[in-house]
Amino acid sequence: MEQHPMVARAEALVDLGRYAEAKSVLASRLQEDPQDLWALLELARCHLAGKETDQAVEVTGQALTLAPQDYATLHMRARALRQASRMEETGAVLREAIRVDPLRWTAYGTLAEIQPWLSDGDRQEGLRLGLEAVRLAPEEPRAYESLYKAALIANDQERARQTLVTLRQLDPTNSLAVVMQTDSAANAPGVKAAQAADLYADALGTLPDSDWLRSGLDAATYRLLRGTRWLALLCVAAAGAMLDIFPEEGKVPRELPVSLGQRLWMLVPMAALWGFGALLRYRRLRTGVQLNVRSLIRRGRWARVVLAQAVWAMLCALLLSQVPWSERTVPQVLFWAGSRADAGDGPVRPEEAQVASLPRALFPGSVKISSTVVDTGIAPPCQEFLAENRRGMSCGTRGSALLPDLPPKIP
Repeated sequence: MEQHPMVARAEALVDLGRYAEAKSVLASRLQEDPQDLWALLELARCHLAGKETDQAVEVTGQALTLAPQDYATLHMRARALRQASRMEETGAVLREAIRVDPLRWTAYGTLAEIQPWLSDGDRQEGLRLGLEAVRLAPEEPRAYESLYKAALIANDQERARQTLVTLRQLDPTNSLAVVMQTDSAANAPGVKAAQAADLYADALGTLPDSDWLRSGLDAATYRLLRGTRWLALLCVAAAGAMLDIFPEEGKVPRELPVSLGQRLWMLVPMAALWGFGALLRYRRLRTGVQLNVRSLIRRGRWARVVLAQAVWAMLCALLLSQVPWSERTVPQVLFWAGSRADAGDGPVRPEEAQVASLPRALFPGSVKISSTVVDTGIAPPCQEFLAENRRGMSCGTRGSALLPDLPPKIP
């Protein structure tokens, strides 16, 4: 069937995210010809992109009445039903699409992703469907995305890992592959905060609009800021040792006040600690991470809290070391006040970084599918991942960060 020029124009408008204009064009076209199948399918795609699920279901129902054996119509109907969380109906429509055209990969891939929510679904069957999608479309990145999700759910860690590698080779800028590989590398055992920040910053060079990667960079930056408290606590400990603040029984305590020379000398190791442990480390960070440190301090409540704790501990250390104390009572109070600067720690990720957890194929964990907890060997391929995948998104509460919300063009 030849596509009408008005439908082609509407398709271009949907691609640009101008949904209202696309709907207007399609409405005009459907007034001329209410049975224009391509116009109905493009209108459904427009509704899906705008999260207007009920309208998408209604429009795809009309299209299915006109062409019940058309593959594109069946697949668009399945997308609408999936977004409406009507999973059993989605599975039935996808099986019919496979029957109509068994050589098209999209139905296989979508059916592979929704297996856990079908009454007769099977995780291994989902993996088989994902492999079939890749066999039919070996050069199509989205087929590998479906296979990755199926492998994730089927607890096939090695296949999930290999699929990401192949996907990255096929499309170096693929959102899913870049985010998952970066997140796994940054959260691997032994990776320091500065290294993790560099990994996220590198990935943001490829995907500058990714909320997931920004979240990871914020988390790594927060870890860097938390490290400043340990420098301050070391200064408090050094000042307390200089004053012999808790003398051992049976030993003569150090005479107070400490001489001016000793007090001034204590500033040297403190300066060295901050110079090498903080300033030099900060200057070695790449420019993007340095900018994010300043940005997170402005944006993040917990980032400011940990920085204030470090300042408070350092203030106590300076009071301990520079005031000529003649007795130990007040210094002991200051020592305990300064050493408690790490109390009341905030979350591992600040609130700005708490986008839904990413599924990490290289880390242990489990995931809840429906009412059954399935040991996936992945941490935590998140309930958010599966819940959003059920609604047709890719992962987490911000699925658009990985894969665009815009539905693929009509297959």
